Amino acid sequence: MRNVYALALAGVLTAAVAGCGSSSKNSASTATPAASTSAQGPYGGASKSAAATSATAVVVTTKHSKVGTILAAGPKHKTVYLFEADKGPSSSCTGTCEHAWPPLTAASATASAGAQQAHISTITRPDGVKQVTYNGHPLYFFARDGDAGDAYGQGVKAFGASWYVLTPAGQKIDTD
Repeated sequence: MRNVYALALAGVLTAAVAGCGSSSKNSASTATPAASTSAQGPYGGASKSAAATSATAVVVTTKHSKVGTILAAGPKHKTVYLFEADKGPSSSCTGTCEHAWPPLTAASATASAGAQQAHISTITRPDGVKQVTYNGHPLYFFARDGDAGDAYGQGVKAFGASWYVLTPAGQKIDTD
């Protein structure tokens, strides 16, 4: 009898753990409206499952790096990048590109610690999600950056163009 209870408990725990880590669209669609409007992605902005009109906000700030003072965003102060393929107020990074270079998404953004509020705006991506821009450049994270000290995407050429960190004035830093 004791083994039956142990097996039942193990099954319940396995189901609970599997449910907690799920990020599938099915789990997002069953969330209450309040939960889905505050959903955050792994980089600090709104998650892909959050509605484009979500109430999430993100802070764009500055930090010191090897190449100077650069922009960062989100609760983990991760480096943000511009993509030279982006022309005008639209993002050229979709599909496979956005897996490697997740866009900084949020319904709104504010500036802090040297970033300039006048440079911050949002655009609407093809999927309806709001993406934060700075000085007209859509902003992205780099999937390989694990913490606030990383800027592995600086100068990388991928998806048809180069990726660069930005100064607080909104200019790319080209170290090539």
